[in-house]
Amino acid sequence: QVQLVESGGGSVQAGGSLRLSCAGSGRTFSAYYVGWFRQAVGKEREFVAAISWGGGTTDYADPVKGRFTISRDNAKKTVYLQMNSLKPEDTAVYYCAAATIIDRAPTGYRFWGQGTQVTVSS
Repeated sequence: QVQLVESGGGSVQAGGSLRLSCAGSGRTFSAYYVGWFRQAVGKEREFVAAISWGGGTTDYADPVKGRFTISRDNAKKTVYLQMNSLKPEDTAVYYCAAATIIDRAPTGYRFWGQGTQVTVSS
């Protein structure tokens, strides 16, 4: 069993930065791939980024490539999402999730956090 807790959300002006954290619990956390997803009001949940268990493989959705960076520290059981050059369209609730393979589909993820709100104003 893996439990995930996101933190680091908040309100920022366009062009600003935020760093989200996803703290995991459970002995097997480091064995899971971790993904970040986001869901804006009235929209479906969408893939943002994912990282392999060792951190050697990452994947990014096109809208965030070059602006967001995913990383993990297995010793701290934490995955990070550094978000730079934020845009109003990045406004959403951001969720982290754990899966046994790197995947862009939400259905591929077994464990989910409760989400953290990110609001970017113009």
